[in-house]
Amino acid sequence: MIPNPNIEVQTSPANRPSVPAWFAEVVILSQHLAAKGLLEAFTHQVRLVRGRFGSYEPIDFLALLFGYAISGERTLADFFHRLVPFGPAFMALFGRADLPHRATLSRFLACVDHPCLEAFRQLFEQNSFTEGWTTETIGGIWDRQGRRYIVFDVDATRQAARQRALPCDPTLPSPRRRRDAVCAPGYTGRKRGEVVRTRTVALQMHTRQWIGTYAGRGNGDYQGELALALQAITTYVKFFALTPEAALVRLDGQYGDTVAIAQLIEAGVYFVTRARGYRVLEHPQIQRVLAHLLTAKVTRVNSEEIVELFDGGWLSLDEGVPQTRIIVARHCVSTSGKSPSVGKCIGEWVYEIFITTLPIDGFLVEDVLDLYHGRGAFEAVLADEDVEEDPDRWCSSTECGQELWQIACQWVWNLRLSLGKMMQEVQPREMEWALPKETPPSLLATEDAQEEYGPWQWAAAFGGATGRFGADAFALQENGTLRCPAGSSLWLSEVRQENAFTQRATYLGFRSDCEPCALKERCLGRGAKGSRARRVSAVRRLLPSPAVVEHKPVMLAAMRWVDVAGRALRRRWMTHWRSQYVEVISLTTMAEKISPPPRLPRAVRSHHRWSWRDRLACNAWWGPPQRRVTVAGVPSFLASN
Repeated sequence: MIPNPNIEVQTSPANRPSVPAWFAEVVILSQHLAAKGLLEAFTHQVRLVRGRFGSYEPIDFLALLFGYAISGERTLADFFHRLVPFGPAFMALFGRADLPHRATLSRFLACVDHPCLEAFRQLFEQNSFTEGWTTETIGGIWDRQGRRYIVFDVDATRQAARQRALPCDPTLPSPRRRRDAVCAPGYTGRKRGEVVRTRTVALQMHTRQWIGTYAGRGNGDYQGELALALQAITTYVKFFALTPEAALVRLDGQYGDTVAIAQLIEAGVYFVTRARGYRVLEHPQIQRVLAHLLTAKVTRVNSEEIVELFDGGWLSLDEGVPQTRIIVARHCVSTSGKSPSVGKCIGEWVYEIFITTLPIDGFLVEDVLDLYHGRGAFEAVLADEDVEEDPDRWCSSTECGQELWQIACQWVWNLRLSLGKMMQEVQPREMEWALPKETPPSLLATEDAQEEYGPWQWAAAFGGATGRFGADAFALQENGTLRCPAGSSLWLSEVRQENAFTQRATYLGFRSDCEPCALKERCLGRGAKGSRARRVSAVRRLLPSPAVVEHKPVMLAAMRWVDVAGRALRRRWMTHWRSQYVEVISLTTMAEKISPPPRLPRAVRSHHRWSWRDRLACNAWWGPPQRRVTVAGVPSFLASN
């Protein structure tokens, strides 16, 4: 006893650890998984031909991963330090007996193979999306024609790994780094590290539900990961009896090439992305729009910068690729002289190109731009994920093991959303995304317009500091030949059609003129061999045809956005359970493990392999309850489960 005149303070020399603050949430979520039959599914569907795991099965390690994701502890060592005093009670919640060691968990994650990972992912997709949600509560965005879309975000995040410098000596064996199986050299950006791992995630933006996670070494396979993400998105919308056309996918410029766009169109979803290249600016249709028609002007909120928007209409980016809608945004070059981080600088303008398949009558150009910039909310969700669970922390040095841990994190995230919504009885919130507006003017090409190309533009001079002759050193003659600085002639070799709107002319010199020329080194470069002759090329582009601006104003309805406050649902759920009273007491004086029934003697003598049932029975809980867990603040709908 500690003497105190105001209060009675009792002390004890006995060691009695306090119950972790996150234990109540583990109790509730484990009982919810058991009531929905998911623990039984983990037991019989997620299987692995194990190596050295002792008497444990995947269900034992999945219980640990769920507990680790719920706890929010920074490392596995901290998690096990708080868990070990309550290990029997923790494992009993999942119907298991003994708590595996932390090293045993690492061996399990190192041995996880692709079938085991995909079985767990399939259960995640089948049971994580629809729990607690209906077609009306998952939200959506309604365009100006009243059509509904479900917005999904797909993006790649990179986790960098820092490695120690290893001595290089022939007397030492070659080094073997633990991260070689899960990381590779790649783009690190502002992250400090030598090797990276890329994780592509898909998010349902209205409910903040995770749809899937797909990872790869280094920069990853963005095309393969996009295909898996699109498959998960179409699976999600089918769960709610919607067609793939109801999905609207937002992506960044990494997916703005023709290969990724063809994947998106084939999947049957709508999308909006930033173009990866800027060659489409040379198209006559885009040039005609830039010359004649300004569709809208918007002002950026943070910088007060005025952005001009042009609706380029529908055109095909490449042969065999269906037509997409092109939107061009441009703003003045900064007076500070700094090069823009995004966009292409041409003259006094900085151009950005956006590609979408959204209909023109439902989304104006400013609506598409606002929708794309709304991806900033996706960055906020990723930041919340780092704070609440931090799934990018290294849990395994193998690809499948690390991805299994990240799927478990997303499952816990989705459970907190759905159960938090049910406990707080929150209704979806609705806002006006865009005000009613009139249709902008349209551009109509004249019927009798003929194709006409502009003047030839010579290839950029590459002389510069090297002193070599550029294309501007060759003069065009009246007979159609070029005169070189030495006075010789170059003849027109070919005029080929590079694409639908560009032609290239190539001029070649005579080898007999170039071999003895005194200016050969300045023309062909140092070390040029006599078998070469000078080549000069020029390009001319198709001029935009004359057009007429037509304006038939039609009033379009407002746009609506419906979602739920996902951050508030999760935070209130977590705060509630971390503030409730939890007590774990023993019901017996000496807890003894009751062993499972022995195997048949015939099977032992014949050296039969253990069946799945026998293996699961090794660490199964046998006997009556030996501990009592008391949790306060449990709503009736959770207690009834």
